[in-house]
Amino acid sequence: MRGDCANCFGLCCVALPFTASADFAADKPAGTPCGHLREDSRCGIHDRLRDSGYTGCTVYDCFGAGQKVSQVTFGGRDWRRDPAAAREMFAAFPVVRQLHELLRHLTEVLRLAPARALHAEVREVLAETERMTLLAPAELAALDVAAHRARVGALLLRAGELARATVPGRTRDHRGADLMGARLRGADLRGALLRGAYLIAADLRGADLRQADLLGADLRDARLHGADLTGALFLTEPQVTAAHGDSATRLPTDLPRPSHWPDTQSLPPSSPKPRRDRPRDSGRPRRGRPRRP
Repeated sequence: MRGDCANCFGLCCVALPFTASADFAADKPAGTPCGHLREDSRCGIHDRLRDSGYTGCTVYDCFGAGQKVSQVTFGGRDWRRDPAAAREMFAAFPVVRQLHELLRHLTEVLRLAPARALHAEVREVLAETERMTLLAPAELAALDVAAHRARVGALLLRAGELARATVPGRTRDHRGADLMGARLRGADLRGALLRGAYLIAADLRGADLRQADLLGADLRDARLHGADLTGALFLTEPQVTAAHGDSATRLPTDLPRPSHWPDTQSLPPSSPKPRRDRPRDSGRPRRGRPRRP
């Protein structure tokens, strides 16, 4: 479930809207190509996105939806060469992106030994979700993604509960909590339920987040220096990339260390102010903020 830009027609740079903010240097409506998108569907400032004010691009992941829509749904037809298909392609992309994110989480459940009792059901839902990604554009447009996300979300919650039950003692429930800028340095959050929590600019230095359920948690500008996220549940690369960390930060084995993190243990940057100027959920696809099923 990884993006392959070489086999995509730059859909994330066209289909999705940008809002001028700390994440994007300029506004861009959905369906309009970013001014930095080249004719070969590559980004003209990819090697300097952060310095150019496009941090939001660096924390976005289509989970492989871009190449699926480009090469499978539309059979390799480029929206530039086939303008008639552009509108349907741009509408299909965010739908398939959501489905691919669900595929990523369902696949993770199959690796959780404590959730073994759910594996048969998960495989069925996984196969059903994969079939949805292969629907025709008109069928994708009519798909009730919200209902399917809710169904998968309930299944992921059950799986997470089984995995967190292996943690000794009473675990904390911070589901959907507003922890923006919270002082959680060295906190024992092992096995905590942090699903959908707002941890923007939270101080989590040295915190124990092993086996914590972080599905949909907003970690933008969170300080993870020296934190232990080994075995954290449903944590994705975009979430980690949006945070700050160092060589002492421990991540799940399947997640790469962000390239902008220092290779040495270092002092964290000064605490950024929590970004309350952004709507929490406008209902439209946005980069950066992970969506939870």
